Amino acid sequence: MNIGIVGLGYWGPNLVRNFTGNSSVKTVYGCDKNPARLRFIEEKFPNVQLTSEYSDLLKNPSIELIAIAIPVVFHFDVAKQALEAGKHIWVEKPFTASSAEAEELIELAEKKNLQIFVDHTFIYTGAVKKIKETVDKGELGDVIYFDSVRVNLGLFQHDVNVVWDLAPHDLSIMDYVISKKVKAVCANGIANYYNHENIAHLSLYFEENCFAHFHVNWTSPVKIRRMLVGGKKKMLLFDDMENLEKIKIYDSGVELENQEGIYNALVQYRIGDMYSPKVNHTEALSMAVKECIDAIQQKRKPLTSGIEGLKVVKILEASDQSIKNRGKIIEL
Repeated sequence: MNIGIVGLGYWGPNLVRNFTGNSSVKTVYGCDKNPARLRFIEEKFPNVQLTSEYSDLLKNPSIELIAIAIPVVFHFDVAKQALEAGKHIWVEKPFTASSAEAEELIELAEKKNLQIFVDHTFIYTGAVKKIKETVDKGELGDVIYFDSVRVNLGLFQHDVNVVWDLAPHDLSIMDYVISKKVKAVCANGIANYYNHENIAHLSLYFEENCFAHFHVNWTSPVKIRRMLVGGKKKMLLFDDMENLEKIKIYDSGVELENQEGIYNALVQYRIGDMYSPKVNHTEALSMAVKECIDAIQQKRKPLTSGIEGLKVVKILEASDQSIKNRGKIIEL
């Protein structure tokens, strides 16, 4: 398979490295308007075919898949051109700048029998796969909350706010892990620099008795990548900054035996053992590349298709609407 990659800036070189390292890929073609980025790729990956014109990729009949790693405002136009040219597409997160754009791309791909892969990279990490496995086995019991913190100092984005930049990671994990439907969103945030919010809090309400909360921030003095998944049986902590014990499962909870015991239960918690399951440390992006190529060859939808991308974009849209209305609840 031959692959075209549009955008060789921050994330593009990682795509080049992983696609060139996949045995199913014959040739990688790279495209960027910036001559400095073309020179950088040429020095590091001399076998990559380079061009500054996107039309060169579209007109090349040997290219089956085009990976798009450019600012989200350009995703729709570039992706649509690729689909119209008969190419499968890989799109970085977030999928599109609006749900209407996402829906149009999904419809076009289905019409042309092409695949859309959205790079929700964290879904392919060993840690998140282990979380999914733990939840699906019922080890945590009924999931009642999902609590996430993703904060650091920078990198400021000039085209999107902190919600669109950081939240897609954890929203995609939540959607993958929890099989409950999001019913409503409310969000609060503030812009201290430029015109985009640099700190925000999102709250998600599910159709069933479950709640999710997300804290994202570009202006934190410390880098935190942590989430809690609470079930009625056990609770799980995922700390992505940990090198060894990324996941810890706690046999902890609240016991409510009967109506008469409510008062006592409020002061009696179950504190049991904690253990840390083994996690596969294979690079997530290499697994994502494999899934994308396998899905194309097997003529099936990938694990993170346009549908999963659309779900995240809908929540991002609702969060923007809520922030502009000072935390108003937006029904989905």
